[in-house]
Amino acid sequence: MKLSFRHLLAQSALVVAGVVTMSSAFADVVIVAPSAPPAARYEPVPPPRVGFVWDAGHWNWEGRYVWVPGHWIEARAGARWAPGVWAPFRGQYRYVPGHWI
Repeated sequence: MKLSFRHLLAQSALVVAGVVTMSSAFADVVIVAPSAPPAARYEPVPPPRVGFVWDAGHWNWEGRYVWVPGHWIEARAGARWAPGVWAPFRGQYRYVPGHWI
């Protein structure tokens, strides 16, 4: 089967468009709030659980700050949990979610 250069170029463009669409589907959601979050609420840390790490509660922005209680996360061998933080960002505050390092 003989393909013309124009036909091959059109197929290549469709493949590239599909890859760009797929990669944007996996983009991280960035949460930005207009002001700093309130002080963290006190939550007693439960006793350690084998195979889990405690992710302390934090404030989430949903048009206003909403408290998200702490919870257990399954541990990953050789990794350390870095909890989420609110960081100054262009005059506002951006949430950097907890992640494994």
